[in-house]
Amino acid sequence: MNRKLKLIWDFRGAVSQKTAEHHCIHLKEYATIEKLHFYEINYAEISEMHTIAFIIVDEVNMRTFRDALKPHRGQLAE
Repeated sequence: MNRKLKLIWDFRGAVSQKTAEHHCIHLKEYATIEKLHFYEINYAEISEMHTIAFIIVDEVNMRTFRDALKPHRGQLAE
C-alpha cells in the first residue's frame, strides 16, 4: 500500500495567511503544468502569526515534489 505524505511550508508573521494562500496557487500551478497527481492542496492557520501551506501526495511522487518545491518539512498524511 502506498502511503500519503503531507509536504509543508511554514509562513510566519502578520501576513502569513495571505502568503500561504498565495503559495497554494503556485503549488496547484506546478502540479497542473507537470501533470502530477495530488490529493489536496490547502493551507491551515496554526496561530495568528503562523500559517502552513501543504500538499498531500503519494509517497512514490514525494521526491519529484520535494526536489522541485523545497518544502520546509513533511509528515505522514492523516
